Amino acid sequence: MNVIETPQTRCLAAIARADITPPVGIYHRMWGAATHDRATGVHKPLLATLLWLEPAGGDEGRSLCVVSLDHCILDGPDIELMERSIADAVAIRPGQTLITLSHTHAAGLMTRSRADQPGGDLIGPYLNSVATQLGRLAVAAIEHRQPATIVYGQGRCNLAAHRDCFDPQANKFVCGLNPDGPADDTVLAGRITAESGRLIGTLVNYACHPTTLAWQNTLISPDYIGALRETVEAEFHVPCLFLQGASGDLGPREGFVGDTAVADRNGRQVGFAALAALEALPPPGTQFVYAGPVVSGATLGTWRHEPSNSQAIERQRTWQSSAFELPLSYRPELPTKEQTQADLARWQAEEQRANSAGDALAARDAHAHAERMTRQLWRLGALPAGQFPLRVTIGQLGEALWVFVPGEHYQVLQTALRQRFPGRPVIVSTLTAGWQPGYIPTADTYGRGIYQSDIAVVAAGSAKRIVEEVGNRLAGLIAT
Repeated sequence: MNVIETPQTRCLAAIARADITPPVGIYHRMWGAATHDRATGVHKPLLATLLWLEPAGGDEGRSLCVVSLDHCILDGPDIELMERSIADAVAIRPGQTLITLSHTHAAGLMTRSRADQPGGDLIGPYLNSVATQLGRLAVAAIEHRQPATIVYGQGRCNLAAHRDCFDPQANKFVCGLNPDGPADDTVLAGRITAESGRLIGTLVNYACHPTTLAWQNTLISPDYIGALRETVEAEFHVPCLFLQGASGDLGPREGFVGDTAVADRNGRQVGFAALAALEALPPPGTQFVYAGPVVSGATLGTWRHEPSNSQAIERQRTWQSSAFELPLSYRPELPTKEQTQADLARWQAEEQRANSAGDALAARDAHAHAERMTRQLWRLGALPAGQFPLRVTIGQLGEALWVFVPGEHYQVLQTALRQRFPGRPVIVSTLTAGWQPGYIPTADTYGRGIYQSDIAVVAAGSAKRIVEEVGNRLAGLIAT
């Protein structure tokens, strides 16, 4: 083979960034085992990074506005509020905005349903301010959009480890490091360069739960993603957009700690892997061509970068996207609100008994079980009747495939799609347009006492159905 082509997207692009760190003192109790309510400080700022993408010829009606927020979970109405804010600011349809979450568990539980908790009164005004900021970011981005090329590369990082682990002593599954389980180590990276040659931004797509910092931590933090971005941005001096991959069964090898230094170390590990992939990329708009032999001590085979040919340029300008709803059945044994309320009352009574007896450990565990039931009621109350309409957006942008899905998917979503479409970058961004329906585990995990499948609301087999439907629709885009 005398030509090596690196996948690229030619488009109009711009990137904008804002600090969205909540105020210290806001409600922060994300973990059931936590004993604090309010955030006591800030480890690193939470950020909103907005990437504006538009066909190379210009067409706002077909543009995509990708927004990455450093948050774990946001309610559907707040996602919609943010989508409307952007749509109103730049006159696009709400469906063109793809709000995705980094899923850091150290940002705090930002739901208005916790308004009655200590610091909960700050949540509503904070979320309103974020929506307003996103509208301003979109205006800034659209004003600075310019012809650009995204060049894609791939690296490897073993931070992410399988986290469905059987504890033989306890005779049950726990959510933690399983050194023998499969773990996707793919780091997809992209360099966004303007036609002028100026670097606009970078993107990193990696699948790993941001659960380095857990119940011991009282600081607002983007978890490992903060140090990841800092590592990349220190080298390139432009914003780095992070997109969380399918990490339902993946978490950091070292996690569930209170030490922010561990989160920073984890982030640098991914950041260095992304830098290695980015540094290996060729100049935009080029292909690597065999230039022939040169006689030296040995006869050397030489290569050089040349401008992409017309066929490659045409492929790189491809622009297709579509959105669809995939109805998912609920699991038959889905708990009822009445059952959950009864379990909540039981655990709340157990917590009171433990506190009266001075048993702090038992009280903490009972509180954690009560918190599970509270969140289960929260999830059940937000589920649509009948089936769950999974809102999926897919795109063939140049020579890359982009997939945006709500919920927390197991790694099979990305590994299966990349296997089906070899040679193409497949960017899978989960937790887009909301966290619901929560976990979407593989069918073999149901009924085994694994946390993710125990709290899943969709029926076994949903993961396989999503992989097949998304794959078929991507194939349809490519065929078109």
